[in-house]
Amino acid sequence: MTEKAPLYSGKAKSVYRSETDHEYLIEFRDDITAFDGGKKDELQGKGSINAKVSAFIFRLLERNGIDTHFLKMEDNGLMRVKELKMLPLEIIVRNVAAGSVVRNYPFTEGKPFHPPIIVIDYKDDSLHDPMLNDELIIALDIITSEELTLIKKIAHHVNSVLKSHLEKCNLTLVDFKLEFGWCYDKLTVGDEISMDSMRIWEEGTRKSLDKDVYRFEKGDVMTTYHIVAQRIITDE
Repeated sequence: MTEKAPLYSGKAKSVYRSETDHEYLIEFRDDITAFDGGKKDELQGKGSINAKVSAFIFRLLERNGIDTHFLKMEDNGLMRVKELKMLPLEIIVRNVAAGSVVRNYPFTEGKPFHPPIIVIDYKDDSLHDPMLNDELIIALDIITSEELTLIKKIAHHVNSVLKSHLEKCNLTLVDFKLEFGWCYDKLTVGDEISMDSMRIWEEGTRKSLDKDVYRFEKGDVMTTYHIVAQRIITDE
C-alpha cells in the first residue's frame, strides 16, 4: 500500500491506490451492515472470508470468459484489481422469489423464475437505491441501450456459471448483485461477489446461508460464512 488513507471507504470495503498505475488495492473490512446502514457490527474475520470467496468467484468467471476487475490476492489479504470507471447501477439477478421482490410484489417466497429476472437499482444510499427501468437508465445518460443489453447478457452469463457451481455444492443461488464499470472501453464486473451480495439457501431446506442470517438474526453469522466458504471454494 503506497498511502495510509484510503481513496474511498464504503460500508465494508476500502480502496487504496497501489504502486502501479491503473491498479488499486481493496481491503475487505470486518464491518457488516444492513437496512441502509441502520444495523452495523464488526465481525472478526468476516472481511478475509468475503475476500477469499470473491477471489475464487472472480477466477471462476474469468475461466468462463467473463471479464472482471480481479488481478490477484496480495500476501497482506488485499485484493489487487484493475481500475474501473464504475457505473451507478446495481444489477440484481433473481432466480427465486425472496426478499424485497416478495415484500413489494405479489410473489410467494420460493417461487422460481424461468427465465431469471434482472432488476436494476440506482446506486445511491441517500435515495435508498430506487429501482430503474430501461427508459430511466437511458434518460439518465448512464449507458446506451446497446450497452444495457450487453450488461444484461453478461449478467445472465454470470448467473449461469455461478448457479451451476453452487448447485454442485448443494446450494441454491436465490439472487445476487453485480456492479459494472468501464475498463477502458470494456464493460467489466467489479466490486465483490460474496455472501454479502448473494442470497444463498441450503438446497431443499431454504435455510439462509448469507447476510440474511445477520439481517434477521437467524443464527451465528461467522459460523455460517465459514461453512459456505468451505463449500464454495473448491480445487481450481
